[in-house]
Amino acid sequence: MDALAPVDTPGRWIWGAAWPVTAVFVLSNATTPLYGLWQRDIGFSRGTLTVIFACYIVGLLGSLLVSGVVSDRLGRKPVLLPALGLALAACAIFATASSVAALMVARLFTGIAVGAVVSAGMAAVTDVAGPARRRRAALLASCAMVFGAGLGPFLAGSLSETLPGPTVTVFAVEAALLLTAVVAVVRMPVPRPVAPARGSWVRVPGVPRGNGSQLALGIAVFAPGITATSFVLSLGPSLLSGLLGTESRVVAGAMAFAMFLTATGVQFAVRALARRTILIAGALSTALGMAVLIAAAHTSSAPALVAAALLAGAGQGLGQLGGLSLLNSAVPPQRLAEANAALNIGGYALAGVLPVSAGYLSDAVGLTRGTTLFAAVLLALAVIGGLVVARGRTDGPR
Repeated sequence: MDALAPVDTPGRWIWGAAWPVTAVFVLSNATTPLYGLWQRDIGFSRGTLTVIFACYIVGLLGSLLVSGVVSDRLGRKPVLLPALGLALAACAIFATASSVAALMVARLFTGIAVGAVVSAGMAAVTDVAGPARRRRAALLASCAMVFGAGLGPFLAGSLSETLPGPTVTVFAVEAALLLTAVVAVVRMPVPRPVAPARGSWVRVPGVPRGNGSQLALGIAVFAPGITATSFVLSLGPSLLSGLLGTESRVVAGAMAFAMFLTATGVQFAVRALARRTILIAGALSTALGMAVLIAAAHTSSAPALVAAALLAGAGQGLGQLGGLSLLNSAVPPQRLAEANAALNIGGYALAGVLPVSAGYLSDAVGLTRGTTLFAAVLLALAVIGGLVVARGRTDGPR
């Protein structure tokens, strides 16, 4: 069984263990407000833009097939340190990118790094927190992810509009953040696991027998939620430009930041509620967000688009917190990184397919119609997810 960090580990180390998750997720979405700049300089369609985004999903899903199992067997640090190295390489490529191929490679590297931190990094937060603080660990790990995801586009939008050499400046700053994350991982008080290796090292992640219902309920809400925010990240700048007549990178970054700030704040607001209540609220938020997105697409309303983004952020945050809390409450430590990987595969698989489809559909039938069809499908999936949770069993303590 994995050797756990002592229960009396200082509280500051729980926050320190969460920092690498935040730093890598800053990189994951720092590209959002820069896509318009690259489209202008390199030249590519909305469909190609979503394919670049999909390279990130491919890297992430591929990483999740390996990183959770390896982390549970070899430890958190042997997975996190190479992942941070890849993230630093991605920064260098983004800073000098002059082709679609370069952007695709950088996004692929970013996805691999993100896959490692959502499995090994989030499990490390739980390890450092100890058995008595597992629910707090789930909250901090989830908030670290969504806060970093929102901080990335905000920093990138602001820096790229106000300083020279926008891409170089943005990714130099991000590289500095990642270097501090390397220091945090090196010093992190997480012991090596002592569990013997069993089964294949590369496999579709899963959970122990008896924990399948917790995983399924988490995916039912988390998948539509993260797909909604992925759509805003990949095509949000195009919506701002095509529907609202603005190409400001600061505005695009601020909208994404507000979306993920909502995802962060709502988790602290509901942390004492029952997990079933959190998940149902997440499904309702995503469904309502997609209804408002349809209205925004047809009315070219800036307030409606922002409201849709905020509701999507709340949907992802609630679904993510509910799913992670269910797994933290039921899955033993020696399988926790793999369980986290399974939850994220369930979420990101949908988040990779639907936004790419929406991008090409928008090229073919127009942005308004493509957005409407995407939002309608996702609204239906969110409603179904909420019904699944309402009828299912969460099991375990609140």
